Amino acid sequence: MDLFRFRAGASPLIVSMPHTGTHVPEWLAPRLSAAARALPDTDWHLERLYDFLDGLGASVLVATHSRYVVDLNRPPDGANLYPGQDTTGIVPLDTFHREPLYLPGFPPSDDEVGKRIETYWRPYHQRLQQALEETKAKHGHALLWDAHSIFSELPRFFKGKLSDFNLGTAGGKSCAPGIGEALAKAVEGYSVVLNGRFKGGYITRRYGDPGNGVHAVQLELSEATYIEERPPYGLREKLARELRPQLRTLLELFLLIGSRSARAA
Repeated sequence: MDLFRFRAGASPLIVSMPHTGTHVPEWLAPRLSAAARALPDTDWHLERLYDFLDGLGASVLVATHSRYVVDLNRPPDGANLYPGQDTTGIVPLDTFHREPLYLPGFPPSDDEVGKRIETYWRPYHQRLQQALEETKAKHGHALLWDAHSIFSELPRFFKGKLSDFNLGTAGGKSCAPGIGEALAKAVEGYSVVLNGRFKGGYITRRYGDPGNGVHAVQLELSEATYIEERPPYGLREKLARELRPQLRTLLELFLLIGSRSARAA
């Protein structure tokens, strides 16, 4: 199976979906625990939720393999992006609910982790880098939207219930000043926070470079806004229909103000 799907668009917008994949290779599947086989930490149904992207001329990069193979939004050296806070690694060993991913005696060795990074992690990032370079060459700038979702309640990572929309701009470093604030202000009918618990993962921090015409924003959606938060994690069609116009509004605004900021730089 291909490691990702990519389709090129005509606008400066690139949407990355690194955690939507559900494929588990045959060599890995027998080693996984019962808890892992349900793939609970997948960013479920994001392609269906963002079904309007072609209408925005967006380029779209979507991972096909599960984050349990390798986490594409972690740095290759495995560094903790949130020092002092709990997190899962580039090749995670447990679920977000602290359940072991592997049957006893079958966790990956350090050598295997390195091979997974080379085999699965690097190709995705090489393609993303290529898309950014091609987009910037064509338009003079690139706008990267890193799309994610997560359980609305995860005591391991945050207290209480997560806000519906969690926008991250690496504390304002991954895009031009004011972009994150304008996006947060445009959210209506949903709770929203900017640079709260989720400030942006590796992709936002690595590729966001506003001084060189690349503006990056991460959106971590609460899954309570659009799916059933238990297996089989079905899409709640009514909620998804209500959510899509708000998502489209944000991406249209990102295109407008991101392009304006890039031209003014």
